[in-house]
Amino acid sequence: MSLSLDNLPESKVQHKSAFGQLVTGPPGAGKSTYCHGLHQFLAALNRPIHIVNLDPAVSIPPYPCSISITELVDLDSVMEEYGLGPNGAMLYCLEYLEANFDWLIDRLDEVLKNDGGNGYVVFDTPGQVELWTNHDSLKNMVEKLGKLDYRLAAVHLSDAHYITDASKFISVVLLALRAMLQMEMPHVNVLSKIDLLSTYGELPFDLSYYTEVQDLSYLLAKLDSEPRAAKFGKLNKAMVELVDDFGLVGFETLAVEDKSSMMNLVRIVDKMTGYIFIPHNQDSEDDMNAINTQALFGTLMSGGNGNDVRDVQERWLNNKDAYDEFEKEQWAMEWEERKRQQSSENKHQHQHQHDHQH
Repeated sequence: MSLSLDNLPESKVQHKSAFGQLVTGPPGAGKSTYCHGLHQFLAALNRPIHIVNLDPAVSIPPYPCSISITELVDLDSVMEEYGLGPNGAMLYCLEYLEANFDWLIDRLDEVLKNDGGNGYVVFDTPGQVELWTNHDSLKNMVEKLGKLDYRLAAVHLSDAHYITDASKFISVVLLALRAMLQMEMPHVNVLSKIDLLSTYGELPFDLSYYTEVQDLSYLLAKLDSEPRAAKFGKLNKAMVELVDDFGLVGFETLAVEDKSSMMNLVRIVDKMTGYIFIPHNQDSEDDMNAINTQALFGTLMSGGNGNDVRDVQERWLNNKDAYDEFEKEQWAMEWEERKRQQSSENKHQHQHQHDHQH
């Protein structure tokens, strides 16, 4: 059979690919704050980063945003047109984005075109838990991105405040477990706002008990002593046993404004996605060498084992005031050194101009 112009096989479109994160968590967990802090942090390391806002209720995110779902559909318009409440409209918007997945890929191709196939994309999701616990649109889109060679990891944030209450902590662990089982992707759970934990009073156990999700049966006695929780004794026991049986949930800690804390989390995610093993591109070897160097710096300069939870407890709980004072002194010294260097550079530049004129 001869091929005419009409029946020639359609050439396969070559789409961009990227590494990145899917940031999930309930309302108030600090997702947008984390995305903003991550943008600043990676930009300071000269690493490429693009943030994609998937919350149709937020038209102007509080961070530099490369792509926003509101370019395609927004919550208010859907509520008005279809008479839906905010929850139903949110689900509709994500389903609409899934139905128009080609639009998202085209926009990603646009923003990634200068990153040599090794860009970094962070998806900031809405706080509605159904989207990553039992609704399939977000999961389906992540799977499609994976088939396009996007190497993503889920970063699931939970407010550290919840570990101060036994019932809330168990609910946070269950939510994290459900997200892990639903999304079926590389996953790290994070206790955010760890720097505020000392303001909530003393913890009944060391921080490691919560980050490692050790034997939750110790919390049952606490639950049984609470009037509102005691009547659910059998249910509490069943939930605790469920979490223990899976044995999947553990938590990292995060204080967005603390460089070592951010470095630790970036290092963990980079290992999960393979960002530290970016292959060389023969067409632009110099560029790739630079990106490889950035990746290695971004993952390794924090040390081999990351933040020890005992150090985190010491920094943010046991001796927070002393550490804060020490950091202020370090910042002051760093600021003075920067001013001294700037003054020296200005003096050198002025001398160079003066010599040039004569």
